[in-house]
Amino acid sequence: MASETAEGTTLEVLRRLESGPRGLTESEAATRLAAVGENTLPDRRTPSWPRRCAGALRDPFTAVLLCLGLVSAAVASWGTAVVILALVAVSCVLRASGEHRADRSLAALRELVAGTATVLRRPGPSEAPEPREVPVAELVPGDVLRLGPGDLVPADVRLLRARGLTVHQGALTGESAPVAKRAVDDDAPDEHRLCFQGSTVASGGATAVVVATGTGTRFAAAHRVPDAPRAGGAFDRSVHGISWVLIRFMLLTPPLVLMANATLRDRGLETLPFAVAVAVGLTPEMLPVIVTTCLARGATLLARAHAVIVKRLPALHDLGAVDVLCVDKTGTLTQDRPVVDKALGPDGRDDPEVLRWAAVGAWWTLQLAELPAPDALDEALLEAAGAVGEEYDGVDAVPFDPVRRIATAVVRGELGRHTVVVTGAAESVLERCATPPGEHDRLLALTAREADAGLRVLAVATADRAAGARTSDARGLAFRGLVTFRDALAPTAAEALRALADRGVTVKVLTGDHRATAARACRDLGLDPGEVRTAAELADGPGEATVVARCTPEDKARVVTALRAAGHTVGFLGDGVNDVAALRAADVGIAPRSAVGVARESADVVLADKDLTAIGHAITAGRHASGNIASYLRVTLSSNLGNVVAMLGAGLLLPFLPMLPAQVLAQNLCFDAAQLAFAHDRPGTAALRGPAVLRPRSFLRFAVGFGMLNALADLATFAVLALALNGPDAVDEAVFHSAWFTENLLTQAAVMLLLRTGRREGPGRAPGPVGLAAAGLAAVGLLLPPSPLGSALGMTALPAAYYLLPAVVLGVYALALTAARTRQRRRQP
Repeated sequence: MASETAEGTTLEVLRRLESGPRGLTESEAATRLAAVGENTLPDRRTPSWPRRCAGALRDPFTAVLLCLGLVSAAVASWGTAVVILALVAVSCVLRASGEHRADRSLAALRELVAGTATVLRRPGPSEAPEPREVPVAELVPGDVLRLGPGDLVPADVRLLRARGLTVHQGALTGESAPVAKRAVDDDAPDEHRLCFQGSTVASGGATAVVVATGTGTRFAAAHRVPDAPRAGGAFDRSVHGISWVLIRFMLLTPPLVLMANATLRDRGLETLPFAVAVAVGLTPEMLPVIVTTCLARGATLLARAHAVIVKRLPALHDLGAVDVLCVDKTGTLTQDRPVVDKALGPDGRDDPEVLRWAAVGAWWTLQLAELPAPDALDEALLEAAGAVGEEYDGVDAVPFDPVRRIATAVVRGELGRHTVVVTGAAESVLERCATPPGEHDRLLALTAREADAGLRVLAVATADRAAGARTSDARGLAFRGLVTFRDALAPTAAEALRALADRGVTVKVLTGDHRATAARACRDLGLDPGEVRTAAELADGPGEATVVARCTPEDKARVVTALRAAGHTVGFLGDGVNDVAALRAADVGIAPRSAVGVARESADVVLADKDLTAIGHAITAGRHASGNIASYLRVTLSSNLGNVVAMLGAGLLLPFLPMLPAQVLAQNLCFDAAQLAFAHDRPGTAALRGPAVLRPRSFLRFAVGFGMLNALADLATFAVLALALNGPDAVDEAVFHSAWFTENLLTQAAVMLLLRTGRREGPGRAPGPVGLAAAGLAAVGLLLPPSPLGSALGMTALPAAYYLLPAVVLGVYALALTAARTRQRRRQP
């Protein structure tokens, strides 16, 4: 609808909008505002608390635990049911609260597209229009705006008058260079006479009429990108892979226990609570809680210390697993402004006079052409040349014209003479110079050489004219030379690139710029661009290419998808509508808070600034959280698997259950509570050097190997206790249960200390959270059986003699565990 309104001549557009060059009256604007609504974008609704909690039940472990809890309730095993359902409730609340905090932090970072706009409004039909500032939300179709350098375009507008107008519309189209706009009614496409909401005025000024607001703008259309389900990230793939393998074991355990006890011990449904408890024992019940706590704590610290907001908690783990980071050049590796590289004379050698004359032209163009601010190249010239131009008296100036591609300034020279200074594109300047044909071609070749080196080139020429001579279309100029510009490097980019390389992250630059420009910026930052390829040259992904030039939005998404298909975990940093597809295709989409709304909402992580250093901090935080999750998984999987194998074996050999269901759940609860300390552990430096990938096969191999070692220790304890006991009477059962309960918790405390990946506590250093938690777990194992709570659970105090033989077994187990862990670390690459 907006495009239809903007079609035709300027007069036809104004007639359709029932407006004019003098703008609307206040009453007309108020009537239209009531009819079309405010010029705002629709807010995205955030899920309610019940929806968040229900969403947490999609986690496979949480869902299975809920089923086990309901089964326990169905068979009237109320203690088992209460413990399991409590774990489910805690997991759901922790996950929902973490996501809610992330949404609140993101809402605090939202920014309006623009605060106010300058419009022409009339108090009444016969009164003169007055420029005034109005909130952007109150703009309506037919309003007449004034735009100047630096202004954000607050709605879709059709130009009525424009002078030297260029706009940055990369947020919508991906173009890195400003685009020239003009108001002339000619045969050019209507796009040349339209400016779109979300664009920024780079230079020049304009008067324009609003043709679309709110949901009718092209910017709003980009917000209506369908919420297609994104592919699962590294976290989802790895944790779900581990989960489903364990879930299969869990679902097989109860029927196997029931059948074995019915066959060998003639025990049937009365062993169902024990079978459920054993299945729960195999489950890392606290995995959702530990994961959510680790990620939420890491996200909170990241937001507080570095103003980085993690919108989707699993994205923090995915950040830690990132091994390829795709970025744009402009605004990330470079600043959005040029700086002077060198000034060359016609012979290709350094010539400071060329820079001086270019700066004189820029100075007087700014002073006489009524430009509110210099354009980017003029600003770079004045910064590099210093105080020049004021020694002359300015006579006239014509600003840069995108059609003629030159700017002209005239200054007073000797008595009765003027000096004309012309700057602009080399082809346009040279065609106005008096140069022989061979010299003309040589200078164009010199220009091409500098451009191929990734530099922007500005040609400079001067002429001496009699005062009063026509200078608007000067000819017969003397060619002075070239001024070359390079992109100003982002201050922290070089250091950030080195830090990312040290962390094992490969940076790939996906840019719409020319390949030479992108390669030059990479070399200046110490990043080897290798063989720069264009998007059109890519068949099966970027391969080893560091820089991919001339990328369209579709190309960026295609490259990201190809990298993921090759087995990489990919992060993508983008800030425009043209980056939305790639943001969604990546494992982790990253956007600065200055990004357009649709890009910010499509991203998983929002940065305070578009800075690679912040991404480095986020990756470190992700690896920190992932290292703690990995420690938990190693410890709980190996310990739980060993305990379950030992219990199943003992259950078949003993005439009574090796542990009562309530004792199994109490042991699990104590172990799980102690393992919450892993969320506060400090991983060792080795865990931060490379991508933190939770590989299901690796964890399962680890769990089987160390779990069997744990099962051997448990069965050895069982053998010692069986020899020490006199028979299967009630007292002997209680002593056996108590002794094995104590031995299991002591074993699990040792596993927590010896299998973690965190930093070791050295001599004279205070114990960390895991050390304190392991000590507390050991204390519970020793003190709970003789306590009143132990009696309620069917346990009793142990004679002193019963501590000696299990203590020997525990010591041997600790030595074997240490040796196996040392051997396993040495074999790791």
